Amino acid sequence: MAVSDGPGAEDTARTERVLDAAGELLVRQGYRRVTIEDVARRAGIGKGTVYLHVRTKDALFLTVLLRAQRRLFADLADRMLVEPVVALPWGMSRMFYLRLAEDDVARALYRGDDEVLGRLAHEAAGTLEGLGRHHDGAIREHFLLLRAAGLVDDDLPVDEQIHVWGAASRGFLLSDGPGGTFAPSGPEHTAALIEHGLSRLLAGPAPAAGAAGVAAEVAALYRPLVDHIDEEWRRRARRPERAREAVVR
Repeated sequence: MAVSDGPGAEDTARTERVLDAAGELLVRQGYRRVTIEDVARRAGIGKGTVYLHVRTKDALFLTVLLRAQRRLFADLADRMLVEPVVALPWGMSRMFYLRLAEDDVARALYRGDDEVLGRLAHEAAGTLEGLGRHHDGAIREHFLLLRAAGLVDDDLPVDEQIHVWGAASRGFLLSDGPGGTFAPSGPEHTAALIEHGLSRLLAGPAPAAGAAGVAAEVAALYRPLVDHIDEEWRRRARRPERAREAVVR
């Protein structure tokens, strides 16, 4: 991420470093075992400096989760514009699977990994409830748009169709890992199976190439999710210039 010169840029770069450190430790040690001191040490700053950016441990790690969500939704909207197949449910699930394979924090969140997230998983569920409502609304509008274009089948009520899609997608995520004889050979192979299986399950009568005509409209449904996450982050973050006097040096 490029930053400009000046105190604001320094604060932004330091915030990113703190969040990177917190994310690494969250996955490696789990929420219960990580302390603010651990994060500060990993980020190469003082404990007090961490509190320039967040008020509590909970606020820090919830921000880590929000940032993981933001990356996913921002990338999703961007990719739809250059690769319209991502606007189709099977292309979207393929992309999400590959991104979660690369992002340990997002994977732990989507799997509800209690071993990693601990108590935070339950707190995050409440904290992100508003985001969940926005997300559900975007998904519903997404499917309705695709059904109207004939890109997905309409043999089920839309809510039931979304449930089927979500359950199948989560099944691949939850069953990921060593699986014996029938396990795919790696993330790319699994992602291809997700795309193939879901397209056979959901595809409508119109050719998939028609996604190019709706991709921009679908992407626009997900942009507000990024804005909502940014608002949540600003609500939780301390303003460093106002919090410096609170730091115990």
